Amino acid sequence: MVKETISLLLALFSILLISAQDPNVQHVIKKSGKLKVTGYMQPQWQIGEEAASLQVGKQKQDDEKDELFNRVGIRRGRIKFFYDDGSLGSGGFQFNVTDKPGLEGAQVQIKELYLNVKAPWNKESSFQAGIFNRPFGFEVNYSSSSIESPERSRITTSLLPDECDLGGMIVLTPGANSPFHFLTLQGGFFAGNGINPETDNRKDFIGQLVASKSIGEVHMGLGVSYYNGGVFQTNDSVYTINGNAFSLDVDAANKGEYSKREYIGFDAQLKLRSSLGLTQLRGEYIFGTQPGTSSSSCSPNRSKLPIPEDTYIRLFSGGYVMLTHDIGKSPFSAVLKYEIYDPNSSVSGDDIGTNGSFTGKADIKYHTLGAGVYWQITPDIRTTLYYDMNSNETSSRLSSTNSINNYSSDRNDNVLTMRVQYKF
Repeated sequence: MVKETISLLLALFSILLISAQDPNVQHVIKKSGKLKVTGYMQPQWQIGEEAASLQVGKQKQDDEKDELFNRVGIRRGRIKFFYDDGSLGSGGFQFNVTDKPGLEGAQVQIKELYLNVKAPWNKESSFQAGIFNRPFGFEVNYSSSSIESPERSRITTSLLPDECDLGGMIVLTPGANSPFHFLTLQGGFFAGNGINPETDNRKDFIGQLVASKSIGEVHMGLGVSYYNGGVFQTNDSVYTINGNAFSLDVDAANKGEYSKREYIGFDAQLKLRSSLGLTQLRGEYIFGTQPGTSSSSCSPNRSKLPIPEDTYIRLFSGGYVMLTHDIGKSPFSAVLKYEIYDPNSSVSGDDIGTNGSFTGKADIKYHTLGAGVYWQITPDIRTTLYYDMNSNETSSRLSSTNSINNYSSDRNDNVLTMRVQYKF
């Protein structure tokens, strides 16, 4: 079954490559005065082990008996309209077409919708409002069409889903003649609910200080980010971690209040161009306090408040390190990425799931080692072959006859992704 699946996958991948090189495929960049239209599409095929979570199609069905399962779909399909009046004002409007797991067919979303007003004194500082990338870390603001791994790291997608949020921020950059021109300070207030409509009265603050400098063939970047917000409590029961167990506080006054959501992040990037090619090394580390539920440590990104559910407040930590290398002057590049996400750094191993601790699978730590190659066929066409080796923390107290829910051993949830991207 494994050989048959991989053979079928390679056949489809070859067909996609031939189609991508068809001379009838043309650039579709349109400029009309001050309006620019850009976009990209990412058809892909994924093979996952029995407990894997794939990013396209439905997850494994109960009647699928094979250990491996595969799905083909459109991971992202985006088109963006950007208008710049050439003076102080600009704005962007981006749609996203996606085939997310659990959806009945493809879904069209508004990914970005924002205006930007530049400062008249240097046209580098600005005010921005609408739906746009959160000013936190590096990976959130790195385009999905440029990122070398198929997905952002688990900690990024868990804490900052959708990358964008609804809000307003100020960007301060010293003028070109300033000795501090390499610094950018940005911050503002956001709804805290991703690209979905706001559901509560609390606004979250996000701020970031970035330093960026190039010296010859070397480029360096550093950043520190801060997130201070809250998550609406829909029930009167709040669990707070105390030692290696949760303590329960039941109080009618808890309902309608906000539990603290606080992140501190550090990021760094290094680029070096040599005769061997372009080498890039970057990483991030994030820690803080995250409100969630008994089954999930993810941040809210819902179009409405959930039915009443208890709040679990966890201390978390995690990050990633990624190394990419363009192989000489060839169109091939290699990628290696290691990431870790510990949603509850206060408890580990067999302490998870202990009777009376109220801990469970949402407190499991994950490690992922990813490796792959991509082929830049043309400046606009890129193919990617990437393998994620996922490892989870284990606890003898989280045993199950269902392999997907069994955390007494490392689950079989590795994923192979093959993707073709066309960018215009």
